[in-house]
Amino acid sequence: MQKIQAAITAVGGYVPDYILTNSELEKIVDTTDEWITTRTGIKERRILKGEGLGSSDIAVEAVKELLKKRKIGAEEIDLLICATTTPDLQFPATANIISDKAGLANAFGFDINAACSGFLFALNTGAQFIETGKYKKVIVVGVDKMSSILNYEDRATCIIFGDGGGAVLLEPNSEGYGIVDSVLKSDGSGRVHLHQKAGGSVKPATVETVMNKEHFVYQEGQTVFKFAVKNMADVAAQIMERNDLTAENVAWLVPHQANKRIIAATSDRMGLPEEKVMLNIERYGNTTNGTLPLCLWEYEKQLKKGDNIVLAAFGGGFTWGATYIKWAYDTN
Repeated sequence: MQKIQAAITAVGGYVPDYILTNSELEKIVDTTDEWITTRTGIKERRILKGEGLGSSDIAVEAVKELLKKRKIGAEEIDLLICATTTPDLQFPATANIISDKAGLANAFGFDINAACSGFLFALNTGAQFIETGKYKKVIVVGVDKMSSILNYEDRATCIIFGDGGGAVLLEPNSEGYGIVDSVLKSDGSGRVHLHQKAGGSVKPATVETVMNKEHFVYQEGQTVFKFAVKNMADVAAQIMERNDLTAENVAWLVPHQANKRIIAATSDRMGLPEEKVMLNIERYGNTTNGTLPLCLWEYEKQLKKGDNIVLAAFGGGFTWGATYIKWAYDTN
């Protein structure tokens, strides 16, 4: 009996129209285009504008594009997993809202929150449902409306993040293509360095927490940077070593788009040249759960069947991981 692997068979993505440039941020907070570009590699980011719009509205566009590309009906989807740090509501799950808006009448769904590593964790969770033979078509979404939890008076965080998201379709493959291996990690002691102070059950929302601006992202930049550089590079190197991958036979690194220096450290550790590294941080910033699927979406036409691809991420919590995928199709 041939082994069933979960293969990505379609990719969709979406970013909002509004572009927030570094020049505009110079007028809002004490920073400069040169300072932001030098330290992060970011020139602009997308922001979702409009009353009553949330992460689900970004995700729905990505899901619809995915269905159109694969030429399948919404009713054929068995499961949708949404990786997000900015759900539409505390409950119900944003996955359920996406399914309703996109017409996925026969799919059940749930959310995963692992900060910036969420899409990677959700991808591997979705793969289990395929590999066991339980389901045939699983959509994994990575999406965030980070502008909803940013303090635009805090230059340490507001310059980094943007809004956007993507989705991939997982289907069974018995020809050796799909998700091959993963290394996933978490360390809860890192939570003190990167978190949202209020809004959870430990510190519910009050007038005081709102006035103190405790519902925004809190990050100790230098500490997070050091952990990310080491750990994202470590797992990427580990996944290469245990799968006999080399700089020559890896076609692409798909890194979390948090900081260009972190990405460079990871690719250097893997021995990969810049032309094998997917990058869109300059235009989108850090879209948290959206960065990995957005990279796949933008680079999809360059991917070839059989390509060895390594995805790597690091997020608050701390969470981090790497996944090795053998690409399953030629776009054209």
